[in-house]
Amino acid sequence: MRVTTANVNGIRAAARRGGLDWLVDDNADVICLQEVRANPEQVQTELADTGLAAWHLAYAESSDKGRNGVAVLTRAEPTDIRIGVGEEYFADSGRWIEVDIDARGEPLTVVSAYIHSGEVGTARQDDKYRFLDAVDARLASLKRRAGRRKGHVLVAGDFNIAHAEVDIKNWKGNLKNAGFLPEERAYLDRWFGPAGSGKGPWADLGRALGGPGPGPYTWWSWRGKGFDTDGGWRIDYVATTPGLAGRAREAVVGKAPTYAERWSDHAPLSIVFDD
Repeated sequence: MRVTTANVNGIRAAARRGGLDWLVDDNADVICLQEVRANPEQVQTELADTGLAAWHLAYAESSDKGRNGVAVLTRAEPTDIRIGVGEEYFADSGRWIEVDIDARGEPLTVVSAYIHSGEVGTARQDDKYRFLDAVDARLASLKRRAGRRKGHVLVAGDFNIAHAEVDIKNWKGNLKNAGFLPEERAYLDRWFGPAGSGKGPWADLGRALGGPGPGPYTWWSWRGKGFDTDGGWRIDYVATTPGLAGRAREAVVGKAPTYAERWSDHAPLSIVFDD
């Protein structure tokens, strides 16, 4: 099984740049998308002329038109779809969607998540912490549910937090910026264990399979020379419950060969699992 997550930075723009063709060629079994930035009809239109047209689409649109939006595309038909996390405020934020599927005879919950970018000293940062609190509670609930069902959980997406110094090129210059604040990184400590330990209740497969770092990064600004010099951040994650993590054998960051060939400011992250 191959699972790929990608912040597409707008599905229509990504399609124009060849992003959907890339996803077709990637030959995944499950695709998680973030920042889709479209209504459901527009998403279906973009998918219609691609090799993804026949896939099952679960989509959570944002009430803030033209922003956010998360999706899960699966070859297998979902048995259930749930949108939103925590308080009602986040139900229509286009930041969280859960899909239940049967994966090789075992129940698997797949989540596509888009955590706020935040901004220090503003309401946007307050919203980020509220969302992280809701995610923290939901992760615990999903893990308990998986235990009862003898199944697995996979949470993929843009977390907008770099966990450790090896996850951001210019870590010294970002110690007081959203995305690398100690208060934000503490949530990842809670989920994955202290950076580099691998001793949390969830497995960070990008790090576990990607080596000790620095990198591999998954986001580079459109501006400046960061892409060419690999001055990036590792903020896209695939996290799983331990049983599924034990089957993971490869992590691949699909960084474009050149700046001109980029179709998003993020690179897709793919995880390959043994059957």
